[in-house]
Amino acid sequence: MTAPLLQADGLSVEFRVRGGQLRRQVAPLRAVQDVSLELRAGEVLGIVGESGCGKTTLGRALAGLIEASAGTLRLEGRDVATLSPDERRRMTRDVQMVFQDPFASLNPRKRIRQALELPFDVHALAAGAEREARIRELVELVGLAPEHLERWPHELSGGQRQRVVIARALALAPRVLVLDEPLSALDVSIQSQVLNLLVDLQQRLHLSYVFISHDLAIVEYFSDRVAVMHLGRIVESGPAAQLFASPRHAYTRALLASVPRPLPAALSEAHA
Repeated sequence: MTAPLLQADGLSVEFRVRGGQLRRQVAPLRAVQDVSLELRAGEVLGIVGESGCGKTTLGRALAGLIEASAGTLRLEGRDVATLSPDERRRMTRDVQMVFQDPFASLNPRKRIRQALELPFDVHALAAGAEREARIRELVELVGLAPEHLERWPHELSGGQRQRVVIARALALAPRVLVLDEPLSALDVSIQSQVLNLLVDLQQRLHLSYVFISHDLAIVEYFSDRVAVMHLGRIVESGPAAQLFASPRHAYTRALLASVPRPLPAALSEAHA
């Protein structure tokens, strides 16, 4: 078995909050507590749990967008905390994040072309004809047309905007995508299209996914392994088929019992 591509050991994230009339600092809020997990090359790791359990905060920490207050995050065996600034910059290219709301993820004052140029500008990569070719390749890769490049975000549908966000995440040729509820803001019929796109991209580009979702049916279908979060902790993890068939933890059993798991009709037909 190959070594993990991305690995968290005892990862915790806490936020300082202030309260009271004098805005005095109170005890830190620990959003993620002592989480350990692994993501291997070519794998889809699903993370499920109720709203507020810390899924998004964990995803941001795995993508390097926020710093952990304790524990270790490793990329290909290397402790991210020990990386030099240049190496840390490289990590941001290897691990990219796709957020839940595609409209909020795009600057409404920038055309789609400018949104896709941004990663190249930030990392000083590709220019001129090479950049233009790469941008057109990205647009085609996610199922959009060249004319979409000159449109504004509000001129696109929700599904098209999410395709743009995915294309932007792919601009730096990452190895890992952290997908934070990437389907929940979309209509069910559009969800199936975007899910099919994610499956196709994973196969074509040999990507690994951290797939954060509250939709148990999609997680069961899409994931190789699943981790269940409750109150900031991972309470159970294992192969998707095994976890859904024989959950061991009481919270996992309650979570599975509370939500129907059959795929919606539009998704079922898409994957028939």
